[in-house]
Amino acid sequence: MGHMLIGELSRQTGVNTHQLRYYEAQGLLEPARRSGGYREYGADDVVTVTQIRRLLEAGLSTEEIRFLLPCATGSAPDLEPCPELLEMLRARLQGLDERIDTLARSRDALVDYIAVTERRVSAEEVPACRVLVGLPTLIERSDGIAFVATTG
Repeated sequence: MGHMLIGELSRQTGVNTHQLRYYEAQGLLEPARRSGGYREYGADDVVTVTQIRRLLEAGLSTEEIRFLLPCATGSAPDLEPCPELLEMLRARLQGLDERIDTLARSRDALVDYIAVTERRVSAEEVPACRVLVGLPTLIERSDGIAFVATTG
């Protein structure tokens, strides 16, 4: 397979051109440049884009992916067992486990609130709701960390 422009790489990988340019800006893709500044890609880049997509699906950041791409082979990808690489992957897993624990606790609290509230509904006719002060509220930050805060 010969050289291709970004549109063809996009068609072959299912990744839009905007995203491909972002990968390049993040140092994940390094296309050759034709005269006129056109990006030129080869078969290796198709594999690299597949690796990037799969590693992103595993919850890795583009920075982490840049670090481990040199250790990746094949589209699976297979990773060379470098110590730093394993350390980074384990740290990412620990972070996910902590987020899962936090979400599980938040979920349990919500289930309890729903159960208690449903018992009240069946026990009595509840008057029109008013805003209650001091109720715990689940807040989820943009980084995925959830915590319970009390209003009022």
